[in-house]
Amino acid sequence: MNKLRLYTRRYFRNRMAVIGLIIFAALILLAVFGRFAAQWAYDDPDFYNLSSPPSGLHWFGTDDAGNDLFAQTVHGLGRSLIIAVSVSTATSVLSAIIGAGAALYGGMAERIVLIAIHFLLAIPTFLLIALLVSDSGGDWKMLIVVLIAFGWMYPARVIWSLALSVKENDYVRAAKYMGVSRPRTVVRHVIPNIGSLIIIQFTLGIVAAVSSETALSFLGLGVQPPDVSLGTLLSVGAGTIESAPWQFYVPALTLTLLTVSMAFIADGLRDALDPHSQSGGRA
Repeated sequence: MNKLRLYTRRYFRNRMAVIGLIIFAALILLAVFGRFAAQWAYDDPDFYNLSSPPSGLHWFGTDDAGNDLFAQTVHGLGRSLIIAVSVSTATSVLSAIIGAGAALYGGMAERIVLIAIHFLLAIPTFLLIALLVSDSGGDWKMLIVVLIAFGWMYPARVIWSLALSVKENDYVRAAKYMGVSRPRTVVRHVIPNIGSLIIIQFTLGIVAAVSSETALSFLGLGVQPPDVSLGTLLSVGAGTIESAPWQFYVPALTLTLLTVSMAFIADGLRDALDPHSQSGGRA
């Protein structure tokens, strides 16, 4: 039995992980194909139905400006997913290269990297991110760049600590004695042997990126109208939670499903990839 089949069988023995995968797949399908099912465009208001409750014409109701909440939720979910996956992918790659490279090179390079990481971890990064994106005019691409710039430090610190033990293995020493360059050793030997940790950090990174984007957009510092994300929908809906509760609960439920499903997936991947875990059952 190859490793992929082994990991797959262990993963699908975790019922909550399977449920999380189903929910996440459904959310992706909604974000990709939901706009074809929507009767209205997300930026096309219906002035005859301002802040109307859910109905056959507007499945999730409308907001105070008459925008269809179903179309806005689909667009906002897609925008949040694009931001989260982009940020998590980039931070996973950067943290893997920097953390594993620092462990393998050692010496002055390792000290410089650790000093930079510890310094950045000690400062309030959320405030810095808020200051940097406040003048971007709601440009979500700028938000991605800033979240990547401040999101790689903690994962890199974790990967560095694990790579310290990996670099003492015989195959890494053999590569060194055979004259394999250290960059090639990092890519070919160190990173693949901590791949399970990187995969789990990638899934948890999506949750962290969604939370950061939602918090910034909720405060008016992230994605801004006319573009929408789950954070902007929550920000608008929070002001009408008593008079028009559907404007808040629809994006809140969508965000909850997204974060909870990713948490279940991360838990299932941890059980499947950890050889010492018993919660995945026996293959």
